[in-house]
Amino acid sequence: MEENMAVNNNGWKDKLRNKSFRDYFPIIFLVVMCIVFGMMNKRFFSWNNFTVILVQVVTLLVSGMGATFVIMTGSIDLSVGSVLAFSAVVTALTVPQFGVFAFVFAILAGALCGLINGVVFAIGRVPSFIATMGSLTALRGVVLILTQGVPIQINDEKFLTVFSGRSFFGIPNTAIFMVLIVIVSYIILEKTPFGKEARAIGGGERVAELAGIKVVKTKVLVYMWAGTMFGIAGLLQSARVLAATATLGEGFELDVIAAVVVGGTPLSGGVGGIGGTILGAFIIQILSNGMNMMGLSPYLQSIVKGCVLVLAVFISIDRTKKTETK
Repeated sequence: MEENMAVNNNGWKDKLRNKSFRDYFPIIFLVVMCIVFGMMNKRFFSWNNFTVILVQVVTLLVSGMGATFVIMTGSIDLSVGSVLAFSAVVTALTVPQFGVFAFVFAILAGALCGLINGVVFAIGRVPSFIATMGSLTALRGVVLILTQGVPIQINDEKFLTVFSGRSFFGIPNTAIFMVLIVIVSYIILEKTPFGKEARAIGGGERVAELAGIKVVKTKVLVYMWAGTMFGIAGLLQSARVLAATATLGEGFELDVIAAVVVGGTPLSGGVGGIGGTILGAFIIQILSNGMNMMGLSPYLQSIVKGCVLVLAVFISIDRTKKTETK
């Protein structure tokens, strides 16, 4: 028994030795960033600011749960912001008739968009970059038509209480939904055949086919899952801002992709996971929060955020793999 324990201990030591600075960089960067912002402003570590960060990170992290699966396969999805906006508009339009149950239509809207993306990409064999860029543009046009450029207000009190209220110890309901979604995403990715197949495709599509994985079917399902996550993100964001607007989610896809990649899931796919995306999402959100508290100009914030994200990706990516996306 002692010999087995010694072997196990040596196994953990070997794993720790094999871990490089790149593997630990996201959490190190997050800790250092929090320390710096905490020193710059004492209010940074307040409970009120903690809840603000939780509310702000919800949309990014929920969307990241979908994007992680897509990037894990070695593909890309640029339609995040437009799918989010479309689902938010569907939510705002259906709340007056269906109240709380409008969430069903938001999820279905996102899943449908993901299905279309998946079919065009996997079955139509259109590169994911082009397929989802087309969706980004087309869906934004649909959103503009539905809204006519005017915000669609959400006034249903029960809906807002459920999706934007506060419950345990003042923690926002949206944060609770976010935690549940993260747990489900982790279980699907790490404990189900679907998650393992998605990772296998990113590791080598040809090898995955030889192993008996239905690559086309899995890719379509991956995009449906991603669309579903973007739909939920749109639902939660519309509840947060009490409306759906034509510009909602514009440029948001860049933050989502950055969160996933900074968290350690390379664009080449095959490695990474949910834990890294959580770190990446909080890095991006805390960076924005800290700079706001410091009173930095929005223009300067964009420069700082861009430089920091490039640095983070530069350090965290695995250069032993190609970074092309399919």
